[in-house]
Amino acid sequence: MAATQEPYVTVVSGLPRSGTSMMMMMVEAGGLPILTDKVRAADQENPKGYYEFEAVKKTRSDASWVAGSVGKAVKVVHLLLYDLPTAHQYRVILMRRALDEVLASQTAMLDRQGGKGANLSPQKLAAVYNGQMGNLVAWLGEQPNFSFLEVAYGDVVSQPRQEAERVNELLGGVLDVEAMAAAVDPALYRQRK
Repeated sequence: MAATQEPYVTVVSGLPRSGTSMMMMMVEAGGLPILTDKVRAADQENPKGYYEFEAVKKTRSDASWVAGSVGKAVKVVHLLLYDLPTAHQYRVILMRRALDEVLASQTAMLDRQGGKGANLSPQKLAAVYNGQMGNLVAWLGEQPNFSFLEVAYGDVVSQPRQEAERVNELLGGVLDVEAMAAAVDPALYRQRK
């Protein structure tokens, strides 16, 4: 079932490694068109793809892409939500994941890629992320053009249909909840704590 054109932008957001790609896959399966360019190819970390759109990274200096995203879903990392132009309405699915799992997933990804992470201890990085997310939730609650729903990664994996129903309600009740739930692959939940 294809979703009807809605007068808002659906944004899937959260910390890196918090389940945003999984949620993009779910809303796409549910019938919502998505905005992605597939520049970042699927790999061992995200074998089903990253669902990113490169223009999002330059939103502060050029937000022209947003006008073409009305009626679609786009993935926007948490810190870039502040840069979205106020001329549009947004429905934000804010993915939440236990910070120790986020950090473990980031570490595993960097180790496999031979990269180096931030020069912060895991405890300090967790405190930074916790502060960023707290500030973001407070900010979202104050924005008249944003509606948002916090969705826990672990809940999506353990009860995908129930969480798909919650997301569908935020997005106007037009998505195929069964297809959304079927898109969840519990085997990809690799950094459980």
